[in-house]
Amino acid sequence: MIFLTLIPTSTAFGSHIFDDRDAFAQYLDIAQLSSEKYLLKIDDKTYDVYYGYHGSFEADVKKIDELPKLAYMNINQDRKSIEITMESVPSNSVLWLRLPIEVIYAENEQYRLVIDGIDTKYDLTKFPDQYAVGMIIPKDTKYIEIIGTSVVPEFGSFSIAILGISFIGIIHFVRKIHF
Repeated sequence: MIFLTLIPTSTAFGSHIFDDRDAFAQYLDIAQLSSEKYLLKIDDKTYDVYYGYHGSFEADVKKIDELPKLAYMNINQDRKSIEITMESVPSNSVLWLRLPIEVIYAENEQYRLVIDGIDTKYDLTKFPDQYAVGMIIPKDTKYIEIIGTSVVPEFGSFSIAILGISFIGIIHFVRKIHF
């Protein structure tokens, strides 16, 4: 019996030394480590949009001037799209963006990508709360637009309910008053 207790096992035991049990449970996405972040401000809320080029880890630090540079990003509510303006694109490049689902959404994940006025194919990966959109951008690209079926802020059910109640109130008011 003593012989069995002396056999080494591969089981390791530890005790909890932190009061905060979630100290090591923070999920850090590879996109947050290897990419740039654009803070997209819509009304009073800010959304993190991560983006990168050539997979970001593959980018040669010595050739940083050869990478594209994103200048500006905004929401176009009329077109239900995100508009991206590029500062420079020195050569054909791969661009990827991680877009939060609450910022832009497309039914059946059928986005439309327009680069300098030309419909372009893209690659799409779905995550629990965001989409990664990958594309090839040609040299000297100036304007990129990702079109969905809805963008923030959209009119929610609460706004529609208020509109309906107001409409019913106006009809009731007009019926009571005789002209």
